[in-house]
Amino acid sequence: MPGPMISENLSRLREEIETVCKVCGRDPEDIDVVAVSKTFTPPDILAAYAEGVRDFGENYVQELQAKKAELSEFPIRWHFIGHLQSNKAKYIAPYISLIQVVDSLSLARELDKQAAKQNRIVDILIEVHTTREETKFGVYPDLVVSLASEIASLAHVNIKGLMTMGPFADDPNESRPSFRILRKLKEELESLKNPSIQMEILSMGMTHDFKVAIEEGATMLRIGTAIFGTRI
Repeated sequence: MPGPMISENLSRLREEIETVCKVCGRDPEDIDVVAVSKTFTPPDILAAYAEGVRDFGENYVQELQAKKAELSEFPIRWHFIGHLQSNKAKYIAPYISLIQVVDSLSLARELDKQAAKQNRIVDILIEVHTTREETKFGVYPDLVVSLASEIASLAHVNIKGLMTMGPFADDPNESRPSFRILRKLKEELESLKNPSIQMEILSMGMTHDFKVAIEEGATMLRIGTAIFGTRI
């Protein structure tokens, strides 16, 4: 049964977040947790939901669509956190709460077009490539300001902040440079004082490096294993 394990995991995670916040002088209420539910089942999601989790992240459109349909009666805030192809935008534009992976003007324009059809505004994060790993997606740091300025002109897309992934490494501290890049970009974008570019969210930190992310200013964590356990 997933319930008891997930309940215990969430309790432990929240305690760890509180501990880190206390050490670095932050308020744990300022940090949101997105439960990364890819490959996990609707009963797993409902077990986390029962413990107060409302934000769930999915990586694949087809899997998200199926879970959204099965759990439609629950007011879940769905986040898309995997690489998104422009031709799939139309499937999630009607309901998605936050798309964390916008890394090109072409994708933003497609989201704008699809959101307009639904008469809604889609909240997005700009995904930033802060490591040298070729397997990761995202816009390079020196192009973020120009991309944000271009996206800001779109009527049905709302920039809420930035997202990145640290490197795949055993030592969580190896993610610190990536997180510092994101924080500095946030400050640079805030200095533009463009009302169409909001920097409310810094989405960074996963199970292995979320403590470092909190220390570096994360406001949103994407946590899978520490909540649901190891994926099969």
